[in-house]
Amino acid sequence: MTLEKKTEQALAVLEQAASEFFPAVFANSLGAEDMVLTDLIAKHHLNIAMFSLDTARLPQETYELMQEVRVRYGIPLHVYFPDGALIEEYADRYGENGFYDSVEARQRCCYIRKVEPLKRALAGKRAWVTGMRREQATTRGHLEISSFDADNGLHKFNPLLEWTNAEVWEYIRANQVPYNKLHDRFYPSIGCAPCTRAITPGEDIRAGRWWWEDPQNKECGLHIGKTTPLKQVAISV
Repeated sequence: MTLEKKTEQALAVLEQAASEFFPAVFANSLGAEDMVLTDLIAKHHLNIAMFSLDTARLPQETYELMQEVRVRYGIPLHVYFPDGALIEEYADRYGENGFYDSVEARQRCCYIRKVEPLKRALAGKRAWVTGMRREQATTRGHLEISSFDADNGLHKFNPLLEWTNAEVWEYIRANQVPYNKLHDRFYPSIGCAPCTRAITPGEDIRAGRWWWEDPQNKECGLHIGKTTPLKQVAISV
């Protein structure tokens, strides 16, 4: 399938989320995939609100891109922060950088900084949109383009699920979409600064995330849960 057809398909999925599952929201992590979705939502004036999770440990380049999104597209980007009391509790128990010491400690940190704020962001919504792709990680092979997210009680859409990394960047370059400058320094996947590193040629694109852990554990908890496939909008190819 050509990139043009894949773009049409992604747009159709976004339109379905906006029209059939209002209110829908887009969880924008400011990664390359999410910048493609930002561009599509803004260009086509889709009724999908946009939010981002500020974990309080993001790279400076991510904050710069947040501001650029506001200026470039002129659409609100609501930001959710972690509960300060939970962060203090975590630091008392594990230490500021305790997430390096065990999977349990890292997952607890991710829960406080990402999962709990996400639950607040999704409260009262009927659907959420993400930029996840199947080839990103072994943990994402089971995902569907559209499904019911039982854990969060709403519908979930992954419009770029079948896109390749090359197609994401082809779209970005062809449409002059702004992106995180860390991508130019060999950071294909960007999360919190202490948990993200550059990769070397030949490494998996997610190798720089939680690099000290087994690949089977490399999820923050945002996208792990029970889902049921939904009927997808028909697309001609």
